[in-house]
Amino acid sequence: MKTIGLLGGMSWESTQSYYALINQGVKETLGGLHSARMLVCSVDFAEIAELQQRDEWDQAGELLAAEALRLQQAGAELLLIGTNTMHKVAPAIEAAINIPLLHVADATAAALRAEGIQRAGLLGTAFTMEQPFYRERLAAKGIEVVTPSASERQAIHRIIFDELCLGELRDSSRQRFLQIIDTLADQGADGIILGCTEIGLLVQQKDTSIRLFDTTRIHSQAAIAAALA
Repeated sequence: MKTIGLLGGMSWESTQSYYALINQGVKETLGGLHSARMLVCSVDFAEIAELQQRDEWDQAGELLAAEALRLQQAGAELLLIGTNTMHKVAPAIEAAINIPLLHVADATAAALRAEGIQRAGLLGTAFTMEQPFYRERLAAKGIEVVTPSASERQAIHRIIFDELCLGELRDSSRQRFLQIIDTLADQGADGIILGCTEIGLLVQQKDTSIRLFDTTRIHSQAAIAAALA
């Protein structure tokens, strides 16, 4: 079993989901008392969020690249970035290490294609929904991306940062997400990407008939497959 390096803390609310999902998956695959070999680096998300708001992505990339290198030096054999948004700086992280980086958008695209999804709605932070780094990576894999309206994007971004990252799960916010999901489906999306690692804490498949793709689960499954290959 290879040792998984998880670059987390962005936020820790979803990092604990990664830890649980990966260990549950390894146990289900191998049985008995098996669990995952993992190294976790949990950064202070306040520092990262401030750099995001100031549009200082290069500095954020340098910070995370240094932490990724620490994971490699500690023995990690593959790396996960436990956040969708910070894959914007994935190139800087990849340049700092020589172990594989499992990109969340690649894993998500593979899951979408396996289900025959060609047009997907994307929910996430404003950075993920509005900037090209994520959408273009999906498009390169043959996935057409639909995003919510400007007001809906603003609402999603606020809920993520003001509620989900703080561990607050409100039914009113769940209903808002479900309304947005229905709108995207009306616009032709045949699947919805939960493209922020916290969204799956609030919205689950049981809440809607529209096919959901929880990137935290998908990314964790990709890590398990890579670690056990």
